[in-house]
Amino acid sequence: MLFNSIQFFIFFPIVTALYFWLPQRFRWILLLVASCYFYMAFIPVYVLILLFTIVIDYYAGILIEQSTGQRRKLFLVMSLVANIGVLAVFKYYNFFIDNINVLLGITGQDQMSYWKLILPIGLSFHTFQAMSYTIEVYRGNFPAERHLGYYALYVMYYPQLVAGPIERPQNVLHQFKVKHDFDYDRAVDGLKMMTYGLFKKVVIADNLAAYVDYYYGHLGTQSYNSIAAIFFFSIQIYCDFSGYSDMALGASKVMGIELLKNFNYPYFSHSITEFWRKWHMSLSTWFRDYLYIPLGGNRKHKHLNVFIVFMTSGLWHGANWTFVIWGAIHGAFQILEDTFNLKQNKGIVALLLTNVVVALAWVFFRASDVRTALHVIANSVNTRFDWHNPLLSKKIMLVTALFMAWEYVISRNGFLPVLNALRPAARYSMYYIIVIAILFLGRFGSGQFIYFQF
Repeated sequence: MLFNSIQFFIFFPIVTALYFWLPQRFRWILLLVASCYFYMAFIPVYVLILLFTIVIDYYAGILIEQSTGQRRKLFLVMSLVANIGVLAVFKYYNFFIDNINVLLGITGQDQMSYWKLILPIGLSFHTFQAMSYTIEVYRGNFPAERHLGYYALYVMYYPQLVAGPIERPQNVLHQFKVKHDFDYDRAVDGLKMMTYGLFKKVVIADNLAAYVDYYYGHLGTQSYNSIAAIFFFSIQIYCDFSGYSDMALGASKVMGIELLKNFNYPYFSHSITEFWRKWHMSLSTWFRDYLYIPLGGNRKHKHLNVFIVFMTSGLWHGANWTFVIWGAIHGAFQILEDTFNLKQNKGIVALLLTNVVVALAWVFFRASDVRTALHVIANSVNTRFDWHNPLLSKKIMLVTALFMAWEYVISRNGFLPVLNALRPAARYSMYYIIVIAILFLGRFGSGQFIYFQF
């Protein structure tokens, strides 16, 4: 179910109203059933994959806590193998076969066959969230959850099920057990976040997507400019993904459940290092805590560890060499910044250079293959732009420019604090502007959020 769909506009108020109407002891049942329904709106049978890993990790957590010595590690490994195994089969099997077939082709041997599998929505997200639970139990940072229903809800909770943020058990599990009474101010703040996220998605991201998608589908068309497509996608993916996160955090906030912040205005960063402290923060900290530090962190082989993390992050995003190259670019620039102490630069030049690097790296993220990405970058010397292009009107460009200016204004203190501090007339004017923009400029039914594919 998409956050920008009519179905969700019906689903959300019904579930929320029932949540506050039901006694506390039944609320977890409602949220679990609603979450299953939410997920099954995509491909119903794939809910069985989640249930499979939920049962394994639930019992693994208890066995880890009850065991000592090597048995604890054995149960952790069994849990991780189950989770990574499911991810490997559905997401990486055909990628693996692709690369094997290249080698077989060179030697003249028969090609291996592919499996016709559809990647379950958000598989990488809930796999990493499940893994964080068993790792935290193994490290002694969190007690094993004895209630199967609450643990299942931790994995299945619908606001962040398919595109994060990737939660930790310490942050969210206990919140399901606390009675949250309806709070008007909190609910209003949650709805503001949801509305702002919807604005980012349907007004900014989806309008820019029309131009970007056409460009990548018609490479070489003279009236479609590479530089425009490159930077429009940079804004598109930010508004698409952070818009989803805003809606997820807002929907959960209405019910009194606080989720991890996932974005902190990354395009106002002055280095790639700073960018990754502000972009997809729940994934960045996941890799820091569960891969970078165990590899040795800053203590030994620091730069190698950084590069491994970003190569892995690229592969996490997709089974394609374009994603690996995207991760390698970010890793290489972090190493350069650390080597030459470039992280300390805070001027406008550093900000612009950071955004150029990020935008060019996004080309590999967006392109279907490496050759296409290189073609787009090589073609960026063409600066001709068709101002009369029907896929991107001047009013959308103006709205996008005003949006980025507003993002800069709120980047220091955050959306809600700045908005709520405005005088009533200015605040209500902002409400009307956002709602009117959604109604008259929004593109509904334009497709799912970009990060659903991961």
